[in-house]
Amino acid sequence: MTSVSRPPGALPRIVPAEALADVPADRFLALLEAVTMVLTLPGDAAGRVDALVVPTGQGEDWRLTDAIRAWEADPTRRHLLVASTNPVERTYRPLTLDRLRALGLRRLDGVVLQAEPAGDTGRQARWIVDRVRALGIGSLALVVSPYHLVRVYLTVLRAADDAGLRVPMVPLPVAVDPHAPVPESGACGYDLVAGEVSRLLRYPDEGWIATPERLRDYLGWLWTAHRALLAGPGHDPLSASR
Repeated sequence: MTSVSRPPGALPRIVPAEALADVPADRFLALLEAVTMVLTLPGDAAGRVDALVVPTGQGEDWRLTDAIRAWEADPTRRHLLVASTNPVERTYRPLTLDRLRALGLRRLDGVVLQAEPAGDTGRQARWIVDRVRALGIGSLALVVSPYHLVRVYLTVLRAADDAGLRVPMVPLPVAVDPHAPVPESGACGYDLVAGEVSRLLRYPDEGWIATPERLRDYLGWLWTAHRALLAGPGHDPLSASR
């Protein structure tokens, strides 16, 4: 299956729980497995990657401030990639260095911004994959709000697979109160989970995100080929069970 070239039909951001009532149990289980395995990748691995990557959106400047804080704190990181936002969003603002400077950015060498607006997560993901390949980035952390993080991870993974690129990725959830209202909609993280679930269930069949099978294969490769990145040099988390 190849990726579609346009966004799928718009899905609402806020979905009532009863809209998911007819989803088969095995599909929910596959989704829960994917969410669990992505979000339990070691958080401290983000301190060992080459690049921080921020897909912006929904007026959530906390994605940027978290990434900028981590970027400024560790000068050994070589790249900060910031993907642009959908211009139809009410809270849309052009992505500029001046905007990032106002949020605390000081170290400019290695910062790359997506010049054109990105209408959806798929377009952000393709830009990220293009930049990773062009810059020779060896590993990256995705800096995203928790409710949106798994879908971003699976979207970038799908774009990388479709481009024939395999690169270590770790999730780096933004530190944000789940009760905090998202500027674009006024909804909080709790309110937005069901809408993300509906997308995670629908989008694999439309070629927008990695399927559970692709994710399982990728994570097998990631843990086999890049255990030192994930667990730290010289650490084998399986040794205690041997």
